[in-house]
Formats: sequence, C-alpha cells, structure tokens
Amino acid sequence: MAKVKTSTLSSDNLTVAGLFGDFRLLIILFVGLRLLLLMIYQPIVVEGVERGMTAGGDFAHYFNLGTLSGHGLLPFRDWWSEFPPVPSFLIVLVFNLIGGQSYPAFASFFGLLMLVADAGILILLRNIGAQLHGANTGMALAWVYAIMAAPLVFIWWNFEPLVTFFLLLGLWWLLKKQDVRSAVAAAVGALVKFTPVLLVGAVWRFRDRSSALRYTLVTLGIFILVYALLFIQNATMTVPSLTAQFGKASYQTVWALIDGNYRTGNFGSAESHLDPAAADILYGNPPVIPGVIRLGVAGLIGLFVFWRTRRFDDKGLVAFVAITLLIFFLQAQGWSPQWLAQIIPLVLLTFPMRSGILICVMLSLVTFAEYPLLFIRTGDTGGIISGALATPFVVLVLARTTILLGLCVALYQRLRQAPIVL
Repeated sequence: MAKVKTSTLSSDNLTVAGLFGDFRLLIILFVGLRLLLLMIYQPIVVEGVERGMTAGGDFAHYFNLGTLSGHGLLPFRDWWSEFPPVPSFLIVLVFNLIGGQSYPAFASFFGLLMLVADAGILILLRNIGAQLHGANTGMALAWVYAIMAAPLVFIWWNFEPLVTFFLLLGLWWLLKKQDVRSAVAAAVGALVKFTPVLLVGAVWRFRDRSSALRYTLVTLGIFILVYALLFIQNATMTVPSLTAQFGKASYQTVWALIDGNYRTGNFGSAESHLDPAAADILYGNPPVIPGVIRLGVAGLIGLFVFWRTRRFDDKGLVAFVAITLLIFFLQAQGWSPQWLAQIIPLVLLTFPMRSGILICVMLSLVTFAEYPLLFIRTGDTGGIISGALATPFVVLVLARTTILLGLCVALYQRLRQAPIVL
C-alpha cells in the first residue's frame, strides 16, 4: 500500500505561536467581539426600561443631559455638570451629531467612541508590558485584558475607558522619558476625570526637582487655563464640576457602612442640573468621619510610601502610580464599579502572573455581585439596600476593601525591593 506523503504546513496555517503573537489579529478579535455584541444586544428603551448592552450603565443619564442642549443650553454656561469639561461637552457633541432624537443611536455612537479608547488601552497595555517585562509578556497581558469581561462592559456603561486611556498614555510617555507629552496627557485626562493628575506624584518621586516642577506646571497650567475660561463664562455653573463628586454622601464603601448609607452615588435628574443649588443636595446621611480627615490620613500614608520607596526603575514607577491610585480610591467616600477600568491594567502590569490575573477576576466578581446583581433588586426601595440584601452588601463591600488593601500591601512590598541589576 502506497504511503501518503504528508505535506508540510504552510506559513498561513494557524499555530499557537502565530496566533498569540499576532497583535493585529488580536485587535481584530477584540474590536469584532464588541461590535458583534452591540449588534446583537442593541441599546433600546422598551416601555421606559433600558435594554441591551448599555442597561445598568450611565448612558441614559448622559442622553438626558444631552437633551438640555437640544434647547440651546450648554454645560458650564446654562447648566452644571458633575463631570469635568471633556465628557460634559462630548455628551453634547454626540447628542447633536446624531440629531438628538434616538437614544439607541446616541448610546451606540458614544459606546463606539469608548471602544476606540479601549482599543488604545489594549495597545498601551501591550507596549508598557513589553517595556517592563519583555515582548512575550506584553502580548500575554494584552490577550488577558482582551478576554476580561469588566473592560468590555464599561465601554457600554460610561466614559471610564477614556480616563484609563489618558492615564496609561501619560504613564507610557513617562516610561519613554517624554515628560512634556506625559504632562499634556495627564492634563487632558484630568479634564475627563481627576485621577490621571495623580501621575504628578510619581513624577516628583522618580524625576529630579526641576523636571517634576516643569511637569507640574504644564499639567496644572492646562487644567487651570481650561477651567479659567469656563469660570469667566459662568462661575456658578462651573464650580459644581469641581466640587459635586466630593460633596456627595458616602456610598458603597466602608465609610458608607459607618454612615448608614446603603445606596449608590447618583445625582438628581437632568432638569435638576439647571439649578446650581441642586449640586449641594445630600442624598443620604452626612459623614461620621469628615472627608478632610480621610484625605489627611491618606496623604500621610502616601507620604510614608513616598519616602520609603526604594525601587526607582520602570517597574517601580508603575507600582507607585498603582498604589497612589488605590490609596486615593480607598479614602474616597464612594466607590464606583467603573474604577476597575483603571485598576485592572495597573494590576496586570505590576503583577504579570497568575496571581495578578486572579486578583482582577476576584475583584471583578465582587464588584459586579454588588452592582448590578444586588442593586438591581432594590427597585421597590428606591435603590436603597435593605432587608435580606443588607448582609451580602456589607460582606461584598468588606471583601472588595480587603482585596484593595491587600493590593496596597503587595505594591508597597514591591516598592521596598531594590531593582535587580543584570
């Protein structure tokens, strides 16, 4: 019987190495999955109830804010916003681009913009991972991020991917010693949400004084210039953008448990944004521990970490940014599930191993078990956790806080290690 000669595989055949080493293919799969989910689970409103990929997120609130611009009203001039300028004007821009009539069109367009930001996060994660740990690890981290559920959800829930993109962009340029570009990225990021400005702390620890001062001046200069223009236009409607988030009652944290606030941290209706006094309404109990004390303690802990840091290589820089972010989140009066979008990439970059992945998975499970799993069952109580839901809510808040504290300890230990010189 004649033997059949087996032909050799062509270079076009898929192999494990070829699959996981092809970043273009990863991008195609990454974007394709999210687009297909949007097509299958389109954002719609049925009898006043939101359905589809955006259900449970903030896009409906964004759309309602956008309707104010349909009457010729603009943020920071005619109505106050709890967000910094970039998302506030982005909401208005998207609303008017789609004609201001269709929520599905608005939500889809806004989500696609966040998808672009998330693809940027994937690219930056691969690049930073390769810079810190080598090309193979950088690709592996990109694959891990691509198949995680939390980042996928957030592009259809809020603008957090945009925050994370500028945070990582600023970090990437810091690692490449392009400090001015990094400072601009941090400033733009701070105009999306304030956390990217925390990069300034890392610069003061890992750069000389003159470089740190220049970085600070560029970052704060851009930030102050933008807000100065808004203050000139209408100071009354601009102030809440800086204060509203910090003036809210506590929610979903140990501080909220102490205060007896078993609810989320939402603001009022879109119409309430026409009255600047509405930004000061406290939805919940006042704090038992004043915010200035929490912030002061967090500042002291941050200074302790600042002075005790021994690792001054690139890995130390990323770890310092990560612990700074976590300390800020832990002192905050509230917790938002979307903060995972910033935490997950930094955890993967700092702990590029099985334990780092498991931490991200556990933190995601605890976070989504709290919201939306528990809070979706509070319709009869106006969004307030009560009755049989109280105990699991407390357990989940404590579990999440414990994980974040454990991460801080692990990051501090990393910062106390002297870098290995090869």
